Amino acid sequence: MRRAARRLVDPQAELALAFWIFLAAGLSDALDGFIAKRWGRLTMLGAYLDPIADKALLVGAYIALGYYGGLPLWLVILVVFRDMTIVGGAVLFRMVTDTLSMKPLMISKVNTVTQIVLAAVLLGNLGLDLGLGGLVEVLIYVVAVTTLASGGAYIFEWTRRAAGAETTE
Repeated sequence: MRRAARRLVDPQAELALAFWIFLAAGLSDALDGFIAKRWGRLTMLGAYLDPIADKALLVGAYIALGYYGGLPLWLVILVVFRDMTIVGGAVLFRMVTDTLSMKPLMISKVNTVTQIVLAAVLLGNLGLDLGLGGLVEVLIYVVAVTTLASGGAYIFEWTRRAAGAETTE
């Protein structure tokens, strides 16, 4: 008969480690973007991969935080659904119009920042016991509003551009 494996690390220490790893990932992404812009190292590949990496990091963090009870399920679903809508919408837009020269919308940038801040504050609060429960609650609703606004803005923009492409043909 096998014994159940004994947990060697306590959950709070794991969350603290997750906070530091998330923080390092965010800072390295910001540094990479700064270097690329500052020294003119922007590439087409980087323009596609950077947002994909951002989405993978945030969606992964939100799913994990939702699974472990740090985030409400409705917010996790909203964030994941928005990202799936954006990716699916971009593919559909490309297929319909044969173009995809869309830059990130300002509301999308605001949404990404609020999502990062919420994940970092929540991980820090859970792992380092910072006493920021009230801030986490406020950030949950800020993220919800910016996520809805961002998803809606992309749908509006694609619809407007697709309608414009149809009238020019």
